[in-house]
Amino acid sequence: MTTARIDEAAETLVIAGAGQRPTTAELIGPRARVDARVTGGGKTWKATFPLRASRWGGAELPLPTGNYELRIAGAEFGDLLIAPEVLAGVRIAVDGATVRIAAPIDPAYETSEGQATLEGRYVAHPGATENAVFFESFYGRTVGCNPQAIDRALFAQAPDVVRYWSVVDLSVAVPDGAIAVVEGSPEWWRARAASRLLVVNDWLRRRFVRKPGQKVLQTWHGTPLKRLALHRPGFDPRRMAAVVKESRRWDVLLAQNTYSERILRKAYAFFGRPIWVEGYPRNDALVTGDAAGIRGDLGIADGERVLLYAPTWRDDLTEMVDFIDPEELARQTDSVVLVRGHSRTIDTGRDRAGARVIDVTGYPETSKLLLAADVLITDYSSVMFDFSVTGKPMFFLVPDLDHYRGELRGFYFDLATRAPGPLVHSQDELVTALADSAHESVYAERYAAWRAQFNSRDDGHSAERVVARILDQGYVTR
Repeated sequence: MTTARIDEAAETLVIAGAGQRPTTAELIGPRARVDARVTGGGKTWKATFPLRASRWGGAELPLPTGNYELRIAGAEFGDLLIAPEVLAGVRIAVDGATVRIAAPIDPAYETSEGQATLEGRYVAHPGATENAVFFESFYGRTVGCNPQAIDRALFAQAPDVVRYWSVVDLSVAVPDGAIAVVEGSPEWWRARAASRLLVVNDWLRRRFVRKPGQKVLQTWHGTPLKRLALHRPGFDPRRMAAVVKESRRWDVLLAQNTYSERILRKAYAFFGRPIWVEGYPRNDALVTGDAAGIRGDLGIADGERVLLYAPTWRDDLTEMVDFIDPEELARQTDSVVLVRGHSRTIDTGRDRAGARVIDVTGYPETSKLLLAADVLITDYSSVMFDFSVTGKPMFFLVPDLDHYRGELRGFYFDLATRAPGPLVHSQDELVTALADSAHESVYAERYAAWRAQFNSRDDGHSAERVVARILDQGYVTR
């Protein structure tokens, strides 16, 4: 018979059984896995699983939410059952071989009545009562992108400002001195109402009520190649109404360059309000960061060639595209391959694995990955406009170019004639292109023109300039 219990003091899940001690014991989730410490022998054994883990060289944090598979060699799990318990920064339940990890929110608040109560308190809150900023990046799935870079600069210039970070669970590490608030919790609703400034990089979800004196800085999350919002193909009155409703919530919009400024203003009907063209704060790290330290955190040896594969998401798919076999690509090119799924595929996919393959979908800061990589392989992702800050080579793997351009989204310009690197349509073509050292000189003129248009303000000081504007406008005070 196998049993399960939660050791609250040790913050562990303990599975015990009879018979020979198992050789392996693992808890495997979509974006994390932990090994148990297996003890005992002879008649009984015990596998102790930590409910916290360290990733990317950071601090130990609660496990990410999701369903985990319990794998213990030779063990039967049919009789395991633990009702949901909150501890160690998670809510955990066990049902057979499935361990469910959820955010540490009282279940009473997750009911429709509980959420209605919290929303009612939010609406009634007078608002903007704290000299605080409420940050959110990609719906709380990560702490990164432009909001994270602005947080860093704000702390340097105005350390007394309170900084709240919206996170989906406590596995998401927040910057030093900041306060994590789990989305949907009472603390999250209160911080969202009380903060004088909200800094976000995507739509404001759930119910949003602008409070007197409260401002919203929408940083957005990329220079667009693909058509956005009101510019997307097809006439959809509901989508158009939603776009206009959303953009009216923003007081200021941030653009990486004047090209983006023109597109974002029209795509989101953002008229009569300011757009700050200051470069992208997230790209400051590409000028000032340390690639060696990031490679070390990822476990990459000195001298290794690093390829970063970072495709965008597809409107007609829930998971990341699978146009490459990363392990085979690593073998074919004698490289380490980093696989970076889009923020919209974090919840639906599982980490890729293989020899010399590192899945970095859950890595918090894309800019650090761009800094660590020697080569970028992408498709239609806005990451192309960030990576060009480095001047390093780019390759565009676009087997579905006609479908994506013609049916899914459409483009603002012809990628084939302006891309600062070769367009390829298969892994074999990609491998051939990667082996061709002449391509850098072939695309040098295009690359220079690209950087002049899109990266003129990416000088390593974007975040400083944005924070200076925030303070000058009095959105928060020192």
